[in-house]
Amino acid sequence: MSKLPALTGKEVVEALGRAGFSVIRTRSSHHFLRHPDGRTTVVPVHAGETIGPGLMSKILRD
Repeated sequence: MSKLPALTGKEVVEALGRAGFSVIRTRSSHHFLRHPDGRTTVVPVHAGETIGPGLMSKILRD
C-alpha cells in the first residue's frame, strides 16, 4: 500500500471540489460534501493540522 499524502483539511476540500464534490453545509469545523451521484463525506478543517492517514483513507473510501 502506498503512503497517503499529508494534507490539511482545506487542501482535501479543494481536491474533492476538483473531483466534483461540493460543500453542502458546514457545522463548526466540519465540512459536509456531496457528489452529484450521491456520495457524501465529511472533512474536518482545523487550522494548521493535517488529516491523519486513517481518516484520509476513510475519506477516499467514501
